[in-house]
Amino acid sequence: MNFELTDIQRDIQRMCREFAAKELIPNARKWDETHAWPTEAVKKLAELALLGVAVPEQYGGAGLDNVCYAIAMEEISRGCASTGVIMSVNNSLYCDPVMKFGTEAQKQEFLVPFARGEKLGCFGLTEPEAGSDAAAQKTVAVRRGDEYVINGSKNWITVGPKADAIVLFTMTNKEAGNRGITAFLVPTNTPGFIRAEPDKKMGISAAHSCSMFFEDMRVPAKNILGKEGDGFKVAMSTLDGGRIGIAAQALGIARAAFEEAVRYSGERKTFGKPIRDHQAIQFMLADMATEIDAARLLVLQAALLKDKGVRHSQESAMAKLYASEMASRVANKALQVHGGMGYSKEMDVERHVRDARITEIYEGTSEIQRIVISANLLKE
Repeated sequence: MNFELTDIQRDIQRMCREFAAKELIPNARKWDETHAWPTEAVKKLAELALLGVAVPEQYGGAGLDNVCYAIAMEEISRGCASTGVIMSVNNSLYCDPVMKFGTEAQKQEFLVPFARGEKLGCFGLTEPEAGSDAAAQKTVAVRRGDEYVINGSKNWITVGPKADAIVLFTMTNKEAGNRGITAFLVPTNTPGFIRAEPDKKMGISAAHSCSMFFEDMRVPAKNILGKEGDGFKVAMSTLDGGRIGIAAQALGIARAAFEEAVRYSGERKTFGKPIRDHQAIQFMLADMATEIDAARLLVLQAALLKDKGVRHSQESAMAKLYASEMASRVANKALQVHGGMGYSKEMDVERHVRDARITEIYEGTSEIQRIVISANLLKE
């Protein structure tokens, strides 16, 4: 296996690292404290072609590979996890399924301006009673001539308050179970589309999410993504790729926490010497560095398999499971290295602890990842 990045991948890494240093790291704490949407940073993501990284140039994207996307996600999330997940949602959860399942007409309307970053998309699967059990959809779409009438609700929709369109999952045939779910492309200005106030969350506070309600919302049949009844397949395929993005986000958060721990351990002194000279601290840093590198290999492996066009459900789940749980472990150890100061809002490390925690939950909890992995391992 060749572990060397290509020249293009290194250029992307360098560009994103410089952008994070200049635009994200100086503002991330302020955005977190004020729950402010990073408007200018998102505009810059569009200018840098980072909102449609793996979308072909003919559809408004950068035309790069998924390894580039994973590398970019790590660097952006290292600077600001909220900005990272905004980037992830538009790339992985919105552009990816439209690119894979959309018709040519749908791509022109619902992909090109989104890959360019002129508009933002979101992904509507989660409901109050349909989280890990994605098949328990209660949002219903009923055919009425050439359109569907949709009623129901979604919650925890990241980017929802700012999105211009949504990949919306509905139940069109309750008796068919998983095969009764249908995905639609829906502009958020459609009559009957209602957004609640942004959620109040523990972390990633600048990446707004919200609940959504659909009251007799009429959507043309031509807006079905894929075919009627293919919604579960669309969702699961999308999440396979999305988990690579979240794993890379977790990796970026962990790196930020680790680098701050290394820096602080050289500044803080106890018993007459920097705490990095104490073996207890050295061992913590060694464990953190090892876990970060291990997670990166899993992330890049999954991204490479996606680029090859082969099934990567197990590898994406492994990357997401390990990277997310690793991020929480590393962030907590980084806080411990900081001692009492780590518990203070004056330090960025407490934000990394909060931001890391959600990566174990969204786009499939750690428990769901273990189900996916074991199901693949135990196939007949």
